[in-house]
Amino acid sequence: MKTSDIKGIIPPVITPMNNDPEQTVNHQALREQVERLLAGGVHGIFPMGTNGEAYALSFQEKEEILATVIDQVKGRVPVYAGTGCITTAETIRLSKRAEELGADALSIITPSFALASQKELYDHYTAVAKAVNLPIILYNIPARTGNKLLPETVQALCRDVENIVGAKDSSGDIENLKAYIRLTRELDKEVAILAGNDGAILTCLKEGGAGGIAGRANIWPETVAKIYDCFKAGDLEGAQAAQDAIAILQQTFKYGNPNTIIKTAVALQGHPVGKCRAPFNYVPEEGMEAIKKVLAENEAKGLH
Repeated sequence: MKTSDIKGIIPPVITPMNNDPEQTVNHQALREQVERLLAGGVHGIFPMGTNGEAYALSFQEKEEILATVIDQVKGRVPVYAGTGCITTAETIRLSKRAEELGADALSIITPSFALASQKELYDHYTAVAKAVNLPIILYNIPARTGNKLLPETVQALCRDVENIVGAKDSSGDIENLKAYIRLTRELDKEVAILAGNDGAILTCLKEGGAGGIAGRANIWPETVAKIYDCFKAGDLEGAQAAQDAIAILQQTFKYGNPNTIIKTAVALQGHPVGKCRAPFNYVPEEGMEAIKKVLAENEAKGLH
């Protein structure tokens, strides 16, 4: 896969769960969700991301989810497998398995819980990259992991390691995202920088980034895809309108984990995705009403 093919709107597809006591993975609903996203015009599929509840899945479940997604996509868009784990050895193991199963690229979140230095992060990513032949996208989300990938570290990894070809920034810091783009642009190598915060997609594109890994595309795939498609067509007004349309969900995040809010919204649209795995699945009644209101407002505008 060429770096130039890493672009557009790439949903971190939610992982549907059954309503049994173990909340087992609902693979049929996963296929339906993937198909719904593709019908909405997205440019890639990212299983086992944060919205996919990778933190709550076993190694075997991750293998099975990835196999299902790859089989359903059938090469229509690239599949970006989320293979980041806490240890280097486990990340290598899952990354190798993703390569065997046919993933097109890897998105690797930083290790979490234990604090890591920039040297440790550099060494971690270098070791994983050397163990596989797939292109790798670094994934920075310090609010969740406790570890921040500094722009200089991203630049060094992209410079020094051939198959590290991009980064997703979910820091929520626009200046950090801009620094990723600015410093990697200095390299004699094409690098794809992706917005990890849905509100930053258009800014990322305007700054020279490649697109966004957008959780809200699980709810409104067609609308989120329009941010990229309109921008590339030179329709900045249309891109801004689509960007503004998805901002409405932000007001509901005060009622729970964003992953839970997004999955709840998809379920309220009538899709059999179940709840997030316990204990990360509570939304108070006032939150449910707020989500319903947001969905109704965008549906009235014809947004999907």
